[in-house]
Amino acid sequence: MSHTPAHTRRTGRIVLRATVSVAAVGLPLTIPAAAHADPGGAVYLAANSLPVVIANLQAWLMGILAAIATLFLVLAGVYWATAGGDPSQVEKAKLALRNALIGYGLAVLAPILLQVVQGIVGG
Repeated sequence: MSHTPAHTRRTGRIVLRATVSVAAVGLPLTIPAAAHADPGGAVYLAANSLPVVIANLQAWLMGILAAIATLFLVLAGVYWATAGGDPSQVEKAKLALRNALIGYGLAVLAPILLQVVQGIVGG
């Protein structure tokens, strides 16, 4: 089997990726402070109350759902604009639009769902 330039480049990339991965993990562990994670003083844990945790979770959940829904909305527009009358592309666009609407609906309902969870947990 002869080694083609493409095969040699691919092998080189694999070796480079492995080397970078090992260096990224190994080098920080060679530094004693990083390896032992010694803070050098008293450690204070800052724990939030349940309502604060639920409010933070609500904000993150709404943001993530809205971002994903916006992505699907943009994809629906691209699919629809590039369909050119192709029924399968139009169907793909409609499906992406439906997914976007579901995502926006979940983002709107997230506060209600988290209030139910808070009520169950007892916060």
